[in-house]
Amino acid sequence: MLKNRRSQSGVMLLEVLIALLIFALGVLGLVGLQANAIKQSGQSQYRTDATLLANALIGQMWLSNRSFATLNAGFSSATNGANYLTWKAQVQATLPGAATYPPTVVVTQMAPLADIVGAASSPSTRPPSTLVTITMRWKAPGEPASDPAHSFVLTNEIK
Repeated sequence: MLKNRRSQSGVMLLEVLIALLIFALGVLGLVGLQANAIKQSGQSQYRTDATLLANALIGQMWLSNRSFATLNAGFSSATNGANYLTWKAQVQATLPGAATYPPTVVVTQMAPLADIVGAASSPSTRPPSTLVTITMRWKAPGEPASDPAHSFVLTNEIK
């Protein structure tokens, strides 16, 4: 019996060390998961901000007289309209790196549907609509320069 004890000495210590190693690896895995969750939470905040900013601009467009001329002159990034410049400043103040990647607002006049498909032989009585495409890009702090910028695109038809 004394011989069996000597051959077993230190086995319990080895078992405890292996258990501690497994526990430490589990804790390290949980820490990595938590760090990734925090990073993704920050990214979702930027996406939410981009969505709110784009929808705010669309709301301003709906409150205007909604003619193509007004929308193009006041909101298009090509014409640097007053409403666009105000909104652009908000975007640059809210989204990180937006100054490097300025937002674009493309305003396009669309013909009435009957004119497009030729369904009616007489001219369409429906007013033309305007297609607005808003594109925002940003780069989160701490991201490598080689990573592509994040982007959000919103397309809306204003009648």
